[in-house]
Amino acid sequence: QVQLVESGGGLVQAGASLRLSCAASTRTFSSYAMGWFRQAPGKEREFVGVISRSGRSTYYRDFVKGRFTISRDDAKNTVYLQMNSLKPEDTAVYYCAAGVGYSYRPNDYNYWGQGTQVTVSS
Repeated sequence: QVQLVESGGGLVQAGASLRLSCAASTRTFSSYAMGWFRQAPGKEREFVGVISRSGRSTYYRDFVKGRFTISRDDAKNTVYLQMNSLKPEDTAVYYCAAGVGYSYRPNDYNYWGQGTQVTVSS
């Protein structure tokens, strides 16, 4: 069983930056690809991006390309989501997830965090 705990969310103005962290309680963190998803009120959960198990590959949805960056520190069992140039439409609960595949599909992830709220004011 892998527990994931996100942190770093908050209320910011448009154009600001935030860095979300996701700490994993597992000794096999490096064996998981780590994805980030988000869910805005009244909308379905959507894929944001993923980092491979090795950390050498990342993939992002178009709406965050060039603004968001995913990285991982296996020594700390932590994955990060650096969010720059935030927009009001980025407002959502952000979730990290762990899976064995490098995927954009939520069903491919076995473990999920509880989420952290990001609110961007205009």
